[in-house]
Amino acid sequence: MTIFQNARFFTTVNHLKDLPPTRAEIAFVGRSNAGKSSAINTLCNRTRLAFVSKTPGRTQHINFFDMGQERYLVDLPGYGYAEVPEAVRAHWVTLLGQYLASRNSLIGLLLIMDSRRPLRDLDWKMIEFFSETERPVHILLSKADKLSRQEQNKVLASVKQELQDYPQISIQLFSSSKKTGCAEVETVVQSWFAALDQAEAGTQENTDAAGTLPE
Repeated sequence: MTIFQNARFFTTVNHLKDLPPTRAEIAFVGRSNAGKSSAINTLCNRTRLAFVSKTPGRTQHINFFDMGQERYLVDLPGYGYAEVPEAVRAHWVTLLGQYLASRNSLIGLLLIMDSRRPLRDLDWKMIEFFSETERPVHILLSKADKLSRQEQNKVLASVKQELQDYPQISIQLFSSSKKTGCAEVETVVQSWFAALDQAEAGTQENTDAAGTLPE
């Protein structure tokens, strides 16, 4: 059973003040037509855990899914939005930006990009913005089944080359329709959770040692 298998809807949030207290979160983000919801559903082996719409930009809130063991999957609003009122657009931008910059329990970001159109302007803005947190990013080049094997290898090498100055970023090909790349995503996310567990264990050991009286 995968770490995503037991994910269940937990809550939806439209204001930062309503964010639930959590121990660890991984967040999915991407352009509104990059295949983010499909990727979540595929990884969780569900058909409608995250809502998939033919109209980009339907994810308007921050949606939390409980993965068990005090771990949460977070589905963030897409960027490069659909046709929505400017006030709604401005609220999304503020909500997304403040969450990414200030959420202490966020341990890593899964950035979804269409493999046929990677690293567009808004993707670069997201990468540069989130890099300030020094937290890891794993890029899923989605819809890879739309490319030939040669094209897949070319785009993967190209994106890696362009992001070589960002050591905290890892990259892979992914296809929701073919369900390829899931194991690689899981390995990366497992490593993030393991690093957190190790860091917390080390902190606890130091606390216990500090509280021990000398003989």
